Amino acid sequence: MSFLVPLLVTLPLLGAGTALVFGRHRRIQVGVSIVTLTAVLAIAAVLLVAVDLGEPIAVAVGGWPIPFGIVLYVDRLAALLVVISSVVLLAVLLFSVGQGAADGDDDTPVSIFHPSYLILSAGIVGAFIAGDLFNLYVGFEILLVASYVLITLGGTEARIRSGVVYIVVSLVSSILFLAAIAMIYGALGTVNMAQIADRMGELPQNVQLVLHLMLLLAFSIKAAVFPLSFWLPDSYPTAPAPVTAVFAGLLTKVGVYAIIRTETQLFPDSQVNLLLMAAALATMVVGVLGAVAQAELKRILSFTLVSHIGYMIFGIAIATPAAIGATIYYMVHHIVVQTTLFLAIGLVERRAGTTSILKLRGLMTAAPLIAVLYFIPAVNLGGLPPFSGFIGKFALFDAAAQVGTPLMIVLIVGGVVTSLLTLYALMRAWNLGFWRESDDASEEPEVEARISYLGEAPAAGVQTAQRRIPRVMTAATAGMVAVTVALTVFAGPLYDLCARIGTDLDSAVTLVQLESEAGS
Repeated sequence: MSFLVPLLVTLPLLGAGTALVFGRHRRIQVGVSIVTLTAVLAIAAVLLVAVDLGEPIAVAVGGWPIPFGIVLYVDRLAALLVVISSVVLLAVLLFSVGQGAADGDDDTPVSIFHPSYLILSAGIVGAFIAGDLFNLYVGFEILLVASYVLITLGGTEARIRSGVVYIVVSLVSSILFLAAIAMIYGALGTVNMAQIADRMGELPQNVQLVLHLMLLLAFSIKAAVFPLSFWLPDSYPTAPAPVTAVFAGLLTKVGVYAIIRTETQLFPDSQVNLLLMAAALATMVVGVLGAVAQAELKRILSFTLVSHIGYMIFGIAIATPAAIGATIYYMVHHIVVQTTLFLAIGLVERRAGTTSILKLRGLMTAAPLIAVLYFIPAVNLGGLPPFSGFIGKFALFDAAAQVGTPLMIVLIVGGVVTSLLTLYALMRAWNLGFWRESDDASEEPEVEARISYLGEAPAAGVQTAQRRIPRVMTAATAGMVAVTVALTVFAGPLYDLCARIGTDLDSAVTLVQLESEAGS
């Protein structure tokens, strides 16, 4: 199976080159993109089954020995995230195909979109399967280049402004990461993660702490951990709907993934768990309070995105196998549900011409299918039983309760409050935008009085023309809603897999041997 691993990265890159060559042929570009991502999904699924039944796979690209060569490493965690990412990337691609067919090149120029999107896919997958810090950095940089192109598609003033903020913040994070890599190489003579884990104990504690904090700082910016999340709510909502959806679902999770690898593999005896717990609590509470104060659906979801990153940092900070397994499950849940919600909001915007909850009304009657496609992932994200959001949060709270310290109790309370406020923000949007009748003027003064505090919220008055919704956009969103339901229906097997991942990450055995064998 090892020969399949490099294809996860090379296929999207080859597909991007092919799509660029056929830049004036929309159908060929679409076909290349769909075939490429379908092939990546199939390969990732095969690798997930292989590593779950057997051993992790490490491949030294070109046969170069460690530490000189590039090592690609696929274990249960990497394979699961590549599978979920491929599902999301394929669904969002189909959504964008429908949007492009309906709108032409006005919103997402197809000749640029498809190559950039496939390069973004290569960066995401490359980061997940990188076996050394430098190639993890390369994956991040591929993401940065492609995401800047995607976030500024259309060339509007708002998109250029948000793109500049995004790239400046990302470059700061990349500089910190690169500096940390240089320091680690100077101290240990390698950037291979297995060898770093094997040699880190040789360094003085204060040096380990400095390296640890530098990596955490760089990854926390990418993951949008408070207070380093200031850039996200203003950057994501301005991009085209499919771009916002894939960014919200995947890009911050690459940062979370890097933090998981850092905490479980490079620094298993962490000295910063208290710091992570404080950051997790602040991220949850501040993010959801920001969501409650918004009047625009994309900004509400952007703030809930930040707040729910806090749950993942919470699980990482608990640092038990059960907590890591729950974190992985919640991470998978959040990738799928957050992407689905942004796709549903894309449909709302086309149908109503606005995403302001002050202007939306009557969609339950006018567009009942869109109402359902929004409602299911919304209550899932809010954590109502029996959905996967409830299962993931309950698992995290149970892992924290097993530790039982007063700080854990505080974090559990913070997590419950965050979940309730998330549900409130999303259901308030449902009540105003979907349930409120369009011709019901009798309750208007009372409603306006209750939500008058939202009148000055950013972008509350944005209005665009209503546009036709192609069937493929609705089908792609419905497919993602079906995946969110599947996370609940098949929660048992999926959670068992995540529990095995937690146990794997708690043990420090296989990686050094596997990568050494790959390089020999």
